[in-house]
Amino acid sequence: MLMQIVTHTPTWVWGLLAALIALGLSQAVTRRMSLVRVTVLPLVLLVLSLAGVLSTFPHTIVPLATWAVGLLVALVAGRGLVRPRGAHWDTGSASFHVPGSWLPLALILALFMLKYAVGVALALQPGLGRELGFDASVGAAYGLFSGLFLARTASLWQLARAPRAIAA
Repeated sequence: MLMQIVTHTPTWVWGLLAALIALGLSQAVTRRMSLVRVTVLPLVLLVLSLAGVLSTFPHTIVPLATWAVGLLVALVAGRGLVRPRGAHWDTGSASFHVPGSWLPLALILALFMLKYAVGVALALQPGLGRELGFDASVGAAYGLFSGLFLARTASLWQLARAPRAIAA
């Protein structure tokens, strides 16, 4: 069964996975990043996450509501968890110095695996998309991931507003 799932997965999915791994690996090295660059990825993921919920569950409000709750919970509670340790804002170059971290790669891969598993589950059992518990859980999970990426960026924005502060 697992081999059938893998072989019936469209080729573009594996290309996407390779690109996501490359993106995650790039986060593992120390780098300088502008405010725009720090902001773009979480906003793109937020839009894709919301689009995923709306396209997967177009006929019910529950997944959208749980997505919003998950987003808010992760944004508020996850800030300290995903804050880049040792990051600081350099006012002279108007950029962040962000130490490398494996956390973004882990989050990116976990989100990919979740979306893949949801896609497989719905392909094998299309009726799942009409089950309230499944809809609510998937919406919340997508929201949590979006919120964590956004929380990481919000912690960096906070450094830019208070340039002397250094994340410990």
